[in-house]
Amino acid sequence: MNIDFNKNNDGLVPAIIQDSNTRKVLMLGYMNEEAFLKTNETKKVTFFSRTKERLWTKGEESGNFLNLVNIKLDCDNDTLLVEVNPEGPVCHKGTDTCWAEENTADYGFLSKLEGIIESRHKLSETEPELRKENDNSYVVSLFDKGINKIAQKVGEEAVEVVIEAKDDNDDLFLNESADLLFHYMILLKAKGFGLEDIVKVLEERHK
Repeated sequence: MNIDFNKNNDGLVPAIIQDSNTRKVLMLGYMNEEAFLKTNETKKVTFFSRTKERLWTKGEESGNFLNLVNIKLDCDNDTLLVEVNPEGPVCHKGTDTCWAEENTADYGFLSKLEGIIESRHKLSETEPELRKENDNSYVVSLFDKGINKIAQKVGEEAVEVVIEAKDDNDDLFLNESADLLFHYMILLKAKGFGLEDIVKVLEERHK
């Protein structure tokens, strides 16, 4: 790895710290060549502290180490992306990240959709007479009908996917696949689970 430590006068390069599992950015630090070498040697992320003016291993006092998974170098050879498995909170203020965000997985639009399903689930728990007229959405109606109806819908959509998989219409296959995933996410919520719970099971199987 050909890191350009001479690009800045202080011999430091930015090191962006990212959780290898959730993909959340946790913090930003700086490394000189010595810190980079020590990080690779110990597998504990070590920075050069500009305030302490010395090498500083994250967690050396708190125990909240950043366990090294991988290091990537950017196209200009002067910025590092350091993938880690964190032990405990990362920020010195006690939060998961230095941006005070929870270090939870983000699956892009699926996470957004999961949030919408969650809001509809909460709405379904509201007494019908207290709901607004436009609150009776399709998802709310499914939650109202209960787990048996939701499970039935998942089964129906699964059959449709199998049928379309045997045909050559890719558009229909993708649409039925989307329907299946959507109703499965509703079923997960009805059972009190989410995508992250399924990912954990798959990760354990992978190990």
